[in-house]
Amino acid sequence: MTLKKRYLRVAHLLFIALLLIQLLPDKSANPAYTNSLISFAIGTEVVVLAVSALIKKEESLALLVDIAGFIYILLGIWSLATAKFDYLNPQLFPAPGRVIHQFVVDRDKIFVNVKSSLQTIVKGFLLAVVIAVPLGLFVGWSARLGSAATYITKFFSSIPPIVYIPYGIALLPTLKSVSVFVIFLATFWPVFAGTMSGVLNVDKRIIDSAKVLNVSKPEMLFRVILPASLQQIFLGCNQGLSVSFILLTSAEMINAKDGMGYYVKNYSDFGDYTRTITGLLVIGFVVIGVTFLFNKFQNRLLKWKR
Repeated sequence: MTLKKRYLRVAHLLFIALLLIQLLPDKSANPAYTNSLISFAIGTEVVVLAVSALIKKEESLALLVDIAGFIYILLGIWSLATAKFDYLNPQLFPAPGRVIHQFVVDRDKIFVNVKSSLQTIVKGFLLAVVIAVPLGLFVGWSARLGSAATYITKFFSSIPPIVYIPYGIALLPTLKSVSVFVIFLATFWPVFAGTMSGVLNVDKRIIDSAKVLNVSKPEMLFRVILPASLQQIFLGCNQGLSVSFILLTSAEMINAKDGMGYYVKNYSDFGDYTRTITGLLVIGFVVIGVTFLFNKFQNRLLKWKR
């Protein structure tokens, strides 16, 4: 790619526009922490320029600058509506620079809570996958049993896992284990259904070829059917992962003593909406990061299918 294609992008003009907006006087009575916003914008632009020099595919570069451009537009509109023209209630809608400053101040506390939430997600998610995939393989292998299990799965998956929280509190030893239990339920049914769907839709020619070679049943399930079902299994995993983050936040809001859900709920109860919005934004970035890494893992594992 030429230098023009790499660096002459609309996103870079939006970055300049965002900096020019910060030259306007603040009308809000609350501190806007404009320097924090400017530092964040400059840091983002430096990262974009550095990565732009390394990207080889034009589609990937376009995606990067489009995301950066969206961030600049959002920050610009947010800044105009809050610090610059004071259109929004400053207690409910703090200026973006104030939120960025709050993140820097609370970074250690936020890191601890993010770590706690991710540990809960990993425990519940892995436990569900380890149980759901083998069970889905065995159930889906029988057409009759698989058909019946499909309706049972639809029934139980339609019940929000969060309604089991009171039972979890009564039966499980700790509140952390209740959150893990909720994540397990949120992940189990999509992965189980995806595994069964993958097994039931495996090309019959593949199974017939394996039978001709006198492949044993365990080898048939784990070396033939499992690889052929991976795409459907990952669809279930993606669905379970998305729902898990939503339910984790809800579970942590109810009775947990740490985690990002607790962080948001705790400060919203005290009317500290700067920290509340900070926590919500952190949750969004964590979800995007985890989903991105999971999709990279999925693409690498399914590379042979392409």
